[in-house]
Amino acid sequence: MKKLGFMMAALVLAGCQSMPHAQVKEQDGVLVGPNGMTLYTFDRDMAGSGKSVCNGPCATNWPPLKAEGPAPGGDYSVVTRDDGSMQLAYKGKPLYYWSKDAKPGDKTGDGVNQVWRAAKP
Repeated sequence: MKKLGFMMAALVLAGCQSMPHAQVKEQDGVLVGPNGMTLYTFDRDMAGSGKSVCNGPCATNWPPLKAEGPAPGGDYSVVTRDDGSMQLAYKGKPLYYWSKDAKPGDKTGDGVNQVWRAAKP
């Protein structure tokens, strides 16, 4: 029985290492944050550059999905923003919310200015 308890504890701890990745999930064909709100990518962000070009007033309208720890791996990575904060990225593209989405399931930011896209897995 002790052996089973130890194995369960090891599995729980292993799962904790992937927690930053767990903050994003797929829903209705798009990626959503832990609050269920749609996530977006910005065409002007260069995949794999490790940087977001949406700062200042842009980031007010398109708040970044803050990273909660080190890069989780797989298709997810972390980029450093101009203000030094960390942002989660998917396939090298930083992830953002749209300030005008009012409730989970809204996708009103998709196609804004022909440069914002709902993030898709």
